[in-house]
Order: sequence, then C-alpha cells, then structure tokens
Amino acid sequence: MAERTLDQTVLARWIGKQEEAVDVIDPRTARLMQATLDRTASLEPGDALPPLWHWLYFPTVVPQKDLGRDGHPKLGGFLPPVALPRRMWAGGRFGFERALRIGEVAQRRSTIKDVQLKEGRSGPLCFVTVRHEISAGEAFCFWEEHDIVYREDPKPDAPRPVPPRAPQDFMWQRSVEPSPVLLFRYSALTFNGHRIHYDRQYCADVEGYPGLVFHGPLTATLLFDLLLQQNPGRWVSGYEFRAISPLFDTAAFSLMGRNEESSAELWAGNQDGGLAMTAKAELV
Repeated sequence: MAERTLDQTVLARWIGKQEEAVDVIDPRTARLMQATLDRTASLEPGDALPPLWHWLYFPTVVPQKDLGRDGHPKLGGFLPPVALPRRMWAGGRFGFERALRIGEVAQRRSTIKDVQLKEGRSGPLCFVTVRHEISAGEAFCFWEEHDIVYREDPKPDAPRPVPPRAPQDFMWQRSVEPSPVLLFRYSALTFNGHRIHYDRQYCADVEGYPGLVFHGPLTATLLFDLLLQQNPGRWVSGYEFRAISPLFDTAAFSLMGRNEESSAELWAGNQDGGLAMTAKAELV
C-alpha cells in the first residue's frame, strides 16, 4: 500500500490504473436480493438481472488485515491513497445497451478516470471517478461511472448541514421504512464492510451521524425500481444519480418521481422534507 497523501501530483498517478474482475451472475444472490426487498425469490437462469443489481456481484475481496478503520479496504492499491478518513458514494452515471442475465459469466474492467482535490466549506475534499465497463462473453452490456468523495472527520462543534427542500411536484411516490436488518442484509449481499451501515457507536462517535446510514447505492436502486414500476415495458438507456444528504435508519423516507416526454426525474426526501438524492433517467 502506498503512503497516504493529499499531493495532487502523486494522486494523479493513479489516473488510468486498471483492474479486471470476473463473476458468475448466479441466481442465489439475486434471489436473496429479492427476499431483501420483500419479493418472492423467483429469478431463474436466463432471466434479466434487474438494473443496478450488478452491485451484488464483483465484490472486493481482501483479508481483514487489509481493511481500514472504517471497514473498507485500505487505499493505495487500485484506489489512490487519499489522506482523508471518510469515504462516501457521491453519485454515478450509466449507459445501458443490454441487460445482464442470470447464469452468465460477466466481466468488469475498471479504470481510474479522474482524481481531483478541492476545498469545501468543511475542509479539503478529494473526488475520485472510476469507470466500469461490464460485458458478458462477447456482448457489451453497459458502462458505469462511479463518483467517490473523501473528506475529513467532522468537527465536534460543527453544525449539521441543512439539505435543500425536496420538490413536491411528483407524479408518483413510495415510502421506505429503513431498518438495521435491511441495511445488514444489503451490506452482506454486497460484501460491504463499511461501518456506517451497521456500527451505531462508530456512526455517532467517529462520523457524527445520528443513526445508521442507509446505503446510497440502495437508494439509487430503489429509485430505479420505482421508475420501472411506473414505466412498464420501456427501456432505460441512461441513468444518473447524485447524493445530496444522507438518510438514516431512524425514520421513514420517500421516493418520488415524475415523467417527462422521453425522460424521468426522480428524487428521495427525508422525514423532514429535505432532499437526499436526485436522479434522472433517459427512456426509450
């Protein structure tokens, strides 16, 4: 592992770094996700894997000794050695050509696309963009760009940021009841050791959160699922989402959306009406 740093010149050396992974899109994992979302475990070989469920596959497998204080793999291998302790999923973008199917052997090629240091209101920030290209055999399926943000620990006396208000001009809405069990199951399915999703004391004492943090990728997945429910039979060619503020297991939150002519706007709002995530989809 490389020494951690905030030197832009050093961190930029990771741009272009690549790694590849192979996984079988097995039905067992997909059925466990169905059960986690309170659905009948019915997916069979040959069925299309629901969008964004590829996050259940291609896990990062490292021994316990190579994990950092937050439960994530230590930096300096594939990801650059950013000298900031907190790591968050800031957002992502997708371009879809075809679905992965249960039973296929899938390949993922990952590339560090960009590393940028910036100064935020709370201190230094580092944004890392990773591009993934997913294929099955000779068929290209989709690309994904994954935005990660690194930041300092919160100061004990720092006021909690107030998110903007969530829009109320929605066409459809769904309420989600988060729970520690739901968060545990999704962490287990994605082999995600990040302590903010299951260690309440760590959340409070180290990261300054009032509860367990609901997974950003799971929120993005549930928004996509709501989109498909409201647009049966339509193909989604593009999807992007951006995290605005965290959601917690302490209260229900809402998923909302509306259709335009060939696109849809979606968002998630917390129990106080604050905006948690925005998303946009291109529909065919």
